[in-house]
Amino acid sequence: MILSEIEGQIGLIKLNRPEKRNSLHPDLVNAFLAKFNEFNLDRNIKAIIITGEGTSFCAGADLSYLNQLKNNSVPDNDEDSQLLSKFFLSVYESDKPTIAAVNGPAIAGGCGLATACDFIFADEKNAKFGYSEVKIGFLPAIVSFLLLRRLSEFKAKQLLITGDIISAFQAQNIGLVEYISEENNTLNDAQKFAEKISKNSLYSISETKKLIRQIYSLRYDDAVKFAVNLNVIARTSDDFHEGLNKFISKG
Repeated sequence: MILSEIEGQIGLIKLNRPEKRNSLHPDLVNAFLAKFNEFNLDRNIKAIIITGEGTSFCAGADLSYLNQLKNNSVPDNDEDSQLLSKFFLSVYESDKPTIAAVNGPAIAGGCGLATACDFIFADEKNAKFGYSEVKIGFLPAIVSFLLLRRLSEFKAKQLLITGDIISAFQAQNIGLVEYISEENNTLNDAQKFAEKISKNSLYSISETKKLIRQIYSLRYDDAVKFAVNLNVIARTSDDFHEGLNKFISKG
């Protein structure tokens, strides 16, 4: 249900259910988590790109899987919700830069997956974004946490409450998407960007991501203490010493 490859220092994961528009199913989620965690632990991989096979990025939950939810017990629903939470948070909390190459529609949980990534590249013509859960009486509960890390409360409300599907340019205008790619060039642009940032210190990137995640939820005084502590630790790292020596030698 997924395809993967490693090119240089870049790991690529493709959701591979094109006949189902790469919709989410527990089997796909588990396969994704296994490969993503493998890439995350591989020290030779400096960045991870996520995209979809075919013409869709991810159309949200599989319809047959959604229909099955009607018969689930509360423990079943809890187990399933925990799996989805792990799916999104594994990407969001990754030590490595994560890049969504959105080649087509990213709807509901698919939009959540893109939002969990650090950077989003969107196909100018084919990419679409939206949270359609409210249209079927469902809640965008888990994905809303991630959306509110990217957008203001009121911009998030506009997407979550209306269930509107928006274009790549509309998504960029509200701050959901960073980069717009020419038609059918999204993955290529994402790969070039991944190669660029893979030249930076992975240790520094990882700690910077941790800094951003933690500071967001800390009180002012605690945030300052946390930042100071990370600054102290960073000064003793091998990456800093090597980078500083190179910088000084150039001068």
